[in-house]
Formats: sequence, C-alpha cells, structure tokens
Amino acid sequence: QVQLVESGGGLVQPGGSLRLSCEASGFTFSRYAMSWYRRAPGKERALVATIFSAGRNTNYEDSVSGRFTISRDDVKNRVYLQMNTLKPEDTAVYYCNKAMGWHTLEAWGQGTQVTVSP
Repeated sequence: QVQLVESGGGLVQPGGSLRLSCEASGFTFSRYAMSWYRRAPGKERALVATIFSAGRNTNYEDSVSGRFTISRDDVKNRVYLQMNTLKPEDTAVYYCNKAMGWHTLEAWGQGTQVTVSP
C-alpha cells in the first residue's frame, strides 16, 4: 500500500525559510521521479518542482525557481523541498507525489500547510 506523508509546514514571515519532507512507502522509491505540488486557497493543485531518479535532474515552476530546491534521499525514501525567501503567494497546502506526466499519480497524502504572513 502506497503512503505519502508530508511534514515540515508552518507559519513563517515573508523572507523566511522552511524545509518540507515527504516520506514515501509501498513502492520502489528510487525508480520514480518525484514532485512537490501545492494547492493555494481558491486554486487548483499545481506542480512546484520535480526531481528525477538518482537526483540527476530537477525542474521548477517559474515562480519558485531560484528560491526553492528539491532533493531526495533514496536510502530514507524521502523527498525534500527547501523553500527560501518565502512570499505570501507561496501560502498553500503542499503535497508530494510521483511526477505527473511521467508516472501514474498515487493517492494524495494529507499535505502540509505553509502559511507566509507578517
């Protein structure tokens, strides 16, 4: 049974940083490209960043490029999202999942809330 468990969210001031973590289980993690997604209030869930197997390549949505860094640990079956220089528009529930367009998505986890506010 596949499980995706996100953690690390919280309330942070603009300009601050957070590191999100996602622990995956139930599949051979190292074989899959993984992504972070987010759902902002009143918006559809959107892709934020993708990391391919072995961490050789990464892609970022334009608005987070240069501020966010995705990484993975294939021993711990975890994918991370380091978020720096956070802005109020980064406020959202953040989710991890397999990379859309490359793999079939699994059932979504509960996500982790990130709120950027003075």
